[in-house]
Amino acid sequence: MTATAVAPECPSRAGITGKPWWPWLKRGATLVFFGLVTWLLVEQGRAIEWQEVFAALRAYPPALLLGALALGALSLGLYSCFDLLGRHYTGHTLRAPTVMLVTFISYVFNLNLGSLVGGVAFRYRLYSRLKLDTATITRVLTLSMLTNWIGYLFVGGLVFGFYTPELPPGWKIGTRGLQVLGFVLLAGAVAYLLLCALSRQRSFTLRGHRLDLPSGRLAVLQVAMGAANWLIMSGLVFLLLQQKIAFPTVAGVLLVAAVAGVIAHVPAGLGVLEAVFVALLSHEMPTHQLLAALVAYRVIYYLVPLVIATLLYLVTEARAKQLTTSVDDADAAA
Repeated sequence: MTATAVAPECPSRAGITGKPWWPWLKRGATLVFFGLVTWLLVEQGRAIEWQEVFAALRAYPPALLLGALALGALSLGLYSCFDLLGRHYTGHTLRAPTVMLVTFISYVFNLNLGSLVGGVAFRYRLYSRLKLDTATITRVLTLSMLTNWIGYLFVGGLVFGFYTPELPPGWKIGTRGLQVLGFVLLAGAVAYLLLCALSRQRSFTLRGHRLDLPSGRLAVLQVAMGAANWLIMSGLVFLLLQQKIAFPTVAGVLLVAAVAGVIAHVPAGLGVLEAVFVALLSHEMPTHQLLAALVAYRVIYYLVPLVIATLLYLVTEARAKQLTTSVDDADAAA
């Protein structure tokens, strides 16, 4: 289900850039942004005991480490295809590699800075640079986020409902409550599929926004891609734990940690992921081994992609600036 928003009226580009404070504001915002990225890298780096990281990485068999890197790349690559569903649905004509690049950059910053900065702000900025209108960007963004979370509902429903991880005593929800929650999540995913496949009314209006249902086939593809990505991420952690804990248990704990990270609103879920894994799995594996695996997971899935995404973003911004300058020169010559 995607939302169509009415694009707000904006002052003309010439009117904005003609104001003397505008270039300084843009430069200031850019400096603040890259200062934030630098701070994030430094803070994450300082929070990690690098000697333990290198010791943990050296302890991994090379084949296992290569497998973890491959799974991380596969997950990031799969998520980069999410916006291709929006491309198909909206019919916009940006090339597939361009769409995947925007999605990759947005997703990595989403992981490290949170959804509002990464998943939302970056998509609007990058797609706007590529001349997509606000309504189209909103529909692409909505469909992509829905793909991620409908996949979560499906995997979470199966794992919590049929392979419920044992929760420590004293947790408010309890193991039985988590199982019931799993069935509710699974019912939500099935209801979405049925709604998209069978509903005769394809559009709804909610608070002035038109909500358009995707086709049944597109909804199935959403669930398949979203669920596959969560399973691949779980497989990455499972592999780094050297397969000493059952895969459904690892997947269930990762899903719990993902929601805990969203609720906590901590950049990159710093500390939340580790706290959930230690709380739920320390009875099955020594704490230092759990933390070593999670440190490796952060390096592979957060830090390395963040460096790559930052470089790609710099290149993208430089190319966009060159294109804008060429257009301005052509307008001046005319």
